[in-house]
Amino acid sequence: MSDATELHWSDEQAARIVRETYGAVVPVDTGVAQSLYTADELALLPPSATAMALGLGNPVRYAELRPGDVVLDLGSGGGIDTLLAALQVGPSGKAIGLDMTSAMLEKAWAHARAMGAANVEFIEGRMEEIPLPAGAVEVAISNGVINLVTSKGKLFREIFRVLRPGGRLVFADSVIDGSLPKEVLENEAAYAG
Repeated sequence: MSDATELHWSDEQAARIVRETYGAVVPVDTGVAQSLYTADELALLPPSATAMALGLGNPVRYAELRPGDVVLDLGSGGGIDTLLAALQVGPSGKAIGLDMTSAMLEKAWAHARAMGAANVEFIEGRMEEIPLPAGAVEVAISNGVINLVTSKGKLFREIFRVLRPGGRLVFADSVIDGSLPKEVLENEAAYAG
């Protein structure tokens, strides 16, 4: 990769940018949820949760979740995918949302309470240092946040550490085919948003 395409953020700088950007998100229905989820899925969620949709896909749809599974949603944000996963795994399963932004975790907990979701947990932490023991989950999902991590190798090692043998990773994300101008690469708003 040439200097013109390399990110200039350290892990800590990138984390700060992401934390500040996503911590300031206010629920404003932009129609993202309606483009990614079915009407039936949206009907199960509190409107305040769907108004915060920031994802790029619907990883729960492809995760082949089963009753009793333990699911980890990496970069869970307002909790849409965590909550949908909790519904699919049922009361014998569990959905854990991991996010590094306390403001998002507060919103996610509020959404879970509004749904009465008892098999949900939201925890604070970074995807590169998942605060769970090895082999803790059957399925890891993520929706539009892996691209925000600067240390992809560390991230994927952590994901595979917490997955049980035979576990699955399903994620939706963006990739760049080519290079971006230096002005974009050095712009904090462009990086996080």
